[in-house]
Amino acid sequence: MAIYIYNTLTRKKEVLKPRQDGKVAMYVCGPTVYNFIHLGNARTFLNFDVIRRYLIYSGYEVTFVQNITDIDDKIINRAKDEGLSPSEIAAKYTAAFEEDMKALGVLPPDIAPKATEHVDDMISVVSALVDKGYAYVSGGDVYFEVSKFPDYGKLSRRELEEQQVTVQFDEELEKKRSPLDFALWKAAKPGEPYWSSPWGPGRPGWHIECSTMSMKYLGEDFDIHGGGLDLVFPHHENEIAQAEAYSGRRFVRYWMHSGMLNIDQEKMSKSLGNIKLLREVLRQHNADTVRLLMLQTHYRSPLSFSDESLDESAAALDRLRTCVFNLRDAVARIGDVEDSDLSSYEEEVLRRVEGIKREFKEAMDDDFNTALAVGAIFGLVREANSFLSHALKFKSPGSKKVMEFCLSAIEELTGALGLKAFEAVQVSAGEGSIEVSALKNTEEIETPRVESLVELLLEVRQSAREKGEYEIADMIRGRLSEMGVRVEDLPSGYRWRLEKI
Repeated sequence: MAIYIYNTLTRKKEVLKPRQDGKVAMYVCGPTVYNFIHLGNARTFLNFDVIRRYLIYSGYEVTFVQNITDIDDKIINRAKDEGLSPSEIAAKYTAAFEEDMKALGVLPPDIAPKATEHVDDMISVVSALVDKGYAYVSGGDVYFEVSKFPDYGKLSRRELEEQQVTVQFDEELEKKRSPLDFALWKAAKPGEPYWSSPWGPGRPGWHIECSTMSMKYLGEDFDIHGGGLDLVFPHHENEIAQAEAYSGRRFVRYWMHSGMLNIDQEKMSKSLGNIKLLREVLRQHNADTVRLLMLQTHYRSPLSFSDESLDESAAALDRLRTCVFNLRDAVARIGDVEDSDLSSYEEEVLRRVEGIKREFKEAMDDDFNTALAVGAIFGLVREANSFLSHALKFKSPGSKKVMEFCLSAIEELTGALGLKAFEAVQVSAGEGSIEVSALKNTEEIETPRVESLVELLLEVRQSAREKGEYEIADMIRGRLSEMGVRVEDLPSGYRWRLEKI
């Protein structure tokens, strides 16, 4: 089945037909590194991480490029505030951005070009635009002359007379032929970083950075260009004008934009004082909790973010983890069994699971509808839980095959969305007790130490229970729970799983 993408340029869903069969060239506008990223930034990067993952899951070879804007007015101003150089500020917040993306489970880009390392490339593009008559030099600045590009406004659907010009200094307006013209090159101001150019010392404008770096690494007429909805105008509109004036060809096939994020039903903004930094949220909540919350809203739709919605997401994630844990635990208890025919009910469960997998794919193929895809996953959880109840009651020899199939399906679909897989670890719970499964995130936990510590505490607790010292046993269980270790007492012993630390 084909994958359909909503193209901002055409305002309709289109079948994905990449430039090369089986290969997708994808560029997403990266951060301007002058501060820690907030949840709005994080949502955009997470959405395109999911889109990239699903394309790979669907069999495409994806080349993913995401730039770093490491020279900009905001960086220069932040450097003054912190008493550092612009390059030091850029290095500091680039490292922070990479840390935050890793913590959120976002895959690193295949190529992460920095603006300061591609200034010569930008100068070449600007020079070509001047030579072709699309740009002009004025007082050491270079501006793109919007009126020379007839298709300007085709992405944002704005006519020239409708364009709103941001507040500009009188000096800047005096240099322009029209208030709508935008800077390709900015003459250096005293104390600012600069590079030599045919027009004198200066630095590139923001818009020319992405046009230049995307064409350098992906070529002209590449497949997907993404970013936040706030970038449609002027950034992406200006990118199109520059790139197509330069090459004489279509710049991008599919333009994709991520919806905005609201905090407690209000737009996130500095004026409202409701900016939430990603790293602050991740100190209190598991990355999968944040990811699952964001996935439950379609990437183009506004997302309302609140403490209540995070709690609901955490509860949903717990249902998912509990299902996986119970399936693995039940499979481990069954042990090796001889192949046997499945009952009619078991055959029906397998068919329903296959149907749910098709629902998942149909949802994602329809412009990456993660909201419906997540719904399919939890439909699978309900199916698996229902079958578990049946299997534990009737102990059919074919139940292991069905449970393993459910496990495989859950892990496959969650993996396609970037939800971290949970690996079963077998541990000994002490003499006279049963074998248990520890559910954990292997990327975050040093396995041997944690297992040894938990085993020791549970041995002490078991001893206390046998002696009737239930207050001590309850205290140990409570403290383990605070550490993210869930203990379940069973008639034949106990089992435990590690959820977080």
